[in-house]
Amino acid sequence: MKYYITLFIKGIAIGIANVVPGVSGGTIALITGIYEELINSLKSFNIKALKLISSFNIKGFIQYTNMYFLLAVFGGSIASVFSIANLFKYLFANYPISIWSLFFGLIMASVYFIGKRIAKWNTVNISMLLIGTIVAISLSFITPASENDNLFFIFICGFIGVIGMILPGLSGSFLLILMGNYILMLNFIDGSFKLETESLVLLSVFISGSIVGLISCSNIIAWLLKNYKNILLSVLTGFVLGSLYTIWPWQKCLTWLDPEKQEKCMKTIRYLPEINNNVIYCILLMILGIVIVWKLENITIENKT
Repeated sequence: MKYYITLFIKGIAIGIANVVPGVSGGTIALITGIYEELINSLKSFNIKALKLISSFNIKGFIQYTNMYFLLAVFGGSIASVFSIANLFKYLFANYPISIWSLFFGLIMASVYFIGKRIAKWNTVNISMLLIGTIVAISLSFITPASENDNLFFIFICGFIGVIGMILPGLSGSFLLILMGNYILMLNFIDGSFKLETESLVLLSVFISGSIVGLISCSNIIAWLLKNYKNILLSVLTGFVLGSLYTIWPWQKCLTWLDPEKQEKCMKTIRYLPEINNNVIYCILLMILGIVIVWKLENITIENKT
């Protein structure tokens, strides 16, 4: 029971990360030591799983898909997404630099601990690290698209968004911002959408795209982990390292898509702050983020021994 409660708590952390633009739930899964099991469990939803469920072999289906593990993790994620979305909207609206400072510390420490999982650093792995870093930073310079409620595009948003959620360093929320539909999808999460046929159709199409993306991407990642683990981890480390540029706490929005509501920043500028009490407080939050990841890493190691 304690094992599943721990998984549920880790799922909560993953759900929080997936709501925050610039932070990936995959990063949290990786640093909490459940990433590989999560990917391998997701990829088990295949023809064999379909045959088991169609033959009413429920016990075999649950065992084959590692269902209890998935229910604990996704239960925590879903609970946190729907319960904490409004809280984080409030925190980012009122204390943006403080919250970004905490997440910056979390991600900065994650770079070290993810990199530690690479068995051997060589020219190939270093090159993959650099490529991953460049790709992640480059995303920050892409101008976000306008909101688009075309059903096929909504399906693609679900597909791409969930890939970002399970790939460490690539934020699904941030990818949705680039695609123009972050605010639209966030409205579903925080309950501000209306229970109308059109809204429910959009949500269903988005979920369908997410499911397809989740299953297909997990199969690819599982294959890469099995055959090219060090190379994949090098790229993922680069993604996480590059994401630090995106979530740098001290940045100003130069252009808003909706200036009145200040929703969806189109262009930002990053700067180095002058040292004062507020900056020192934010640095302490960064250190807190580093300590949290360090503690999580130690707990993960203890659980494996």
